[in-house]
Amino acid sequence: MSVITRFAPSPTGRLHVGNIRTALINWMYARAHGGQFLLRIDDTDTERSTKAFEDGIVTDLAWLGLSHDLFMRQSERFARYDAAIKELKDEGRLYPCYETPEELELKRKVQLGRGRPPVYDRAALKLTDAARADFEARGVSPHWRFLLDHEMVGWSDLVHGEISIDTASLSDPVLIRADGQPLYTLPNICDDLDFGVTHVIRGEDHITNTAVQVQLFALLGDRVPTFGHHPLMTGAGGEGLSKRLGSLSIESLRADGFEAMALNSLLARIGTSDPVEPFQSLDQLVAAFDIGRVSRSPAKFDPAELAHLNERLLHDMPYEAVRARLDEMGVGGDALFWETVRPNLAKLADAVAWWQVVSGPVAPVIEDTAFIATAADLLPNAAFSPDSWKAWTAAVKQATGRKGRDLFLPLRLALTARDHGPEMKNLLMLIGPERAHARLRGETA
Repeated sequence: MSVITRFAPSPTGRLHVGNIRTALINWMYARAHGGQFLLRIDDTDTERSTKAFEDGIVTDLAWLGLSHDLFMRQSERFARYDAAIKELKDEGRLYPCYETPEELELKRKVQLGRGRPPVYDRAALKLTDAARADFEARGVSPHWRFLLDHEMVGWSDLVHGEISIDTASLSDPVLIRADGQPLYTLPNICDDLDFGVTHVIRGEDHITNTAVQVQLFALLGDRVPTFGHHPLMTGAGGEGLSKRLGSLSIESLRADGFEAMALNSLLARIGTSDPVEPFQSLDQLVAAFDIGRVSRSPAKFDPAELAHLNERLLHDMPYEAVRARLDEMGVGGDALFWETVRPNLAKLADAVAWWQVVSGPVAPVIEDTAFIATAADLLPNAAFSPDSWKAWTAAVKQATGRKGRDLFLPLRLALTARDHGPEMKNLLMLIGPERAHARLRGETA
């Protein structure tokens, strides 16, 4: 059977790094096994779901290169969910409940006060027909719970190994709200069955849900997918990540100039036994992927680590990989320019400033006019070569007696107006004789 994984975000906010880690693991697992990746928009919450957030999800995944083979929206499948609801009701596995949220909270507090787990007591099953009719007559709409079989439910988890849960320790889950809208669980079961999802890989906060879903898969279909539950991601200090944590949204990170592959590289490796290192392509990531190396401990996302990885990625990136993007940014030059400046880039946009250094205009910084005048007289007018900087500075050293920082820094300031940067050997060639002489004369060029 061909592997099919899925990512099912809700279009109620922007994706953040925690969401994308789940998407990336599913995507890599599918690609590593020659399978397919389903993007499922979980938009059954029609009040909070928006087209803008859905478009943002698609944009974020496309930017990261996580292409999908299958696509669906849950809002287009309510008829399918209604049919499943009818089937469960007909089999006596859904029952109406009329408690208010306040009444349920009171029950919960009483159970906790007695040292018992807060498990729903199935009081609604004891209601008489007359009692139910009274609720209906008073306009009280029921929510509907799934009647669990009390048994041990077990599965072999891709991350945690063998897991068993006694469903007698769980509350019968609410599958349908009082307004008739199905909650998360039931649509997911229907979609996984209908689209042939073979592997469900998600956060470990769903482990308890899985025990419930295994029973639903058995009732509504003829197979149960393989499950994997990875630990949740935290911030650098161990704090939880929120979908609305704007600084770590994919949209925000993209706007801040981070490379997609820097983010992919980090999210694929944190929380695993593999070292974090920059990958230039998703194909390389997939080839090195093994879900068996995912740790059972939380993965900490550190923005500083992302920034460092971004630099390492740029420093090794070939010119052809960035040529079109440099053109879009108005950066000219060629492979020589890129190879000269890339060791000094934290983000690709930094190349714009270095392009201005070599193409102008730059206002030179000259503190010792006599020294710079001597240097200017010794600078050839002919086209520069890779040896020009060494030959020129040797001549200036001999003429002035200067060496080290006292020799090189004033020349760098006069030619670039900066006290640090790429190797001057290449910068001098890129600046060229005419512009170099003009700057040594104190002209903005």
